[in-house]
Amino acid sequence: MNSMIYMEKKRQQVNLGDDFFEIYNKNCFKQPPRETWINGWKIEYMAIAAPATRFNTPIVIVGGAFQNFSSYKYCVEQLFEKGPVILIDLPSLGANQQIYNQECGQSAATLELPDLSRMLGAWLDLIGITKVSMMGMSLGSVVASYFAHQRPELLDRVVLMGVMQETRKSWRMLLEESLLLMQEQRMTEFGQAVILYLVNHAKLDKTRMSPTAKRLFFQQMAEFGQTEQHRYEINCNRLLRLSHVPVPRCKTLVACGQYDSFTLPYENANFALQCPNVQFALIANADHLPQLQRRKETLDLFVRFLKDESIDQVEGIMTLTREQMQQLEHHPEARVKVAHPQTKLQHRQTTLELPVEIVDLNYFEVLLQFSDTQLAAEAAQYPRDLSLFFQDAVGEFKVECLIFALELSQVRAIFKHGSFDISERLLAFIQTQASPVSDA
Repeated sequence: MNSMIYMEKKRQQVNLGDDFFEIYNKNCFKQPPRETWINGWKIEYMAIAAPATRFNTPIVIVGGAFQNFSSYKYCVEQLFEKGPVILIDLPSLGANQQIYNQECGQSAATLELPDLSRMLGAWLDLIGITKVSMMGMSLGSVVASYFAHQRPELLDRVVLMGVMQETRKSWRMLLEESLLLMQEQRMTEFGQAVILYLVNHAKLDKTRMSPTAKRLFFQQMAEFGQTEQHRYEINCNRLLRLSHVPVPRCKTLVACGQYDSFTLPYENANFALQCPNVQFALIANADHLPQLQRRKETLDLFVRFLKDESIDQVEGIMTLTREQMQQLEHHPEARVKVAHPQTKLQHRQTTLELPVEIVDLNYFEVLLQFSDTQLAAEAAQYPRDLSLFFQDAVGEFKVECLIFALELSQVRAIFKHGSFDISERLLAFIQTQASPVSDA
């Protein structure tokens, strides 16, 4: 009798009809998403539950730019331990392909990330949900952060994975370069570049990213049609315009992969340090895609946090104190000196060649020394157009660079990584070189 009264109170708290949450079965993800329209904008969603926790506080999942609902089909069963799950795609996010509002004549490109989070709040108001927990991943973490700032009364607690408060210059250059490749319709190179940005290729031996998952991910990106390309452009430009992401004040878990090379662990930690009520965790042997590489560990972490249980002893998870968060390396990948540092930079469209010396490098970036400041300044005039030459046992090869810093006669550049084959070759070259460089 008491349990019936408790469930009725939960029902009133959520204020939903009995049929809002579909009882989960394995065919749920084969069905088309449900839709709600708000002022001409389409919100796509799935609302699914297990009978035992159907009337608990719902968990809203806001995914990244191109994750569809099927990306989470292996995650929801574990989340049902806490409550029902709502998967939501706002206009131009996830699998929601709306890029134009016919009612008001507005492009989705005019919707900034704070606008999308306000739309999410309006949808919850319309549905009648008065309290949720939220999970935001990658781009979805930014939407969730804005939501927490705008509608704190609706939020019980929030999980953010792959988040940063400010964007670094080299990161913005990578996004801009991917846009240029897509605009030039170099789609094979574009697809490989996006994968190489999101997946830490230097740590595949640790993350054990499935070759099948990597291939399917590449095919998805390389075969983008016009709508997908437009949505990619919209979401890249949203991220490029980010200046200061607000932090949640509710109970917050910030998590990222130990080897995340896209949103670096120290950037996630810096965001967490601004949150007044936060726990921070690294997911061991994962990069920007822990939900693919370390699904069980990632979901164990999330569920324990959502259930207000200790996360300190979760297998495969490293929890950090504030002091440890402050001490995370900004450049965690070791840099090495090369046996023969003298080489050249070559312009990809002209005959320009500049002699240069490699000070040190790793898979992601390189520090170059020129003979004088004039040559260094000349190289910096072509931040996207120079390739660095290497010599290995097979012969000569080159890697395109993005120069992002100039200091006297030195420049620092990141590698473009638009080819799986060349990236493998560079990684093999680095592994044959000298011992790591010390920062001391």
